[in-house]
Amino acid sequence: MFQINPSWFQVDTWLIVLVAISVVVFLAVAIIWGIQAHRQRILAGREDLIGKTAEVKAALDPKGTIFIQGENWTAISQGGRVESGEEVIITKVDGLKLYVAKKE
Repeated sequence: MFQINPSWFQVDTWLIVLVAISVVVFLAVAIIWGIQAHRQRILAGREDLIGKTAEVKAALDPKGTIFIQGENWTAISQGGRVESGEEVIITKVDGLKLYVAKKE
């Protein structure tokens, strides 16, 4: 009959300590990086458009088209009529519509 030797299942104490320390350090670094990434400002997408300057392509009365970052967007003027060629500042994003104010 096959005999199991208990010495086959012994693990060195230093190996257990080393693995435990490695796991704790890895988790600490991952949590710190996760918190830092969560606190950073959004650098892409619709949220990044707020505060940027765009050029009016089709007059806003109050709805029209603006051109920003190589794309045409539907925009709604919050301050009355804005003529084609003028610059506006994006104040709000709602779905695929941008709310803009005339640049002063």
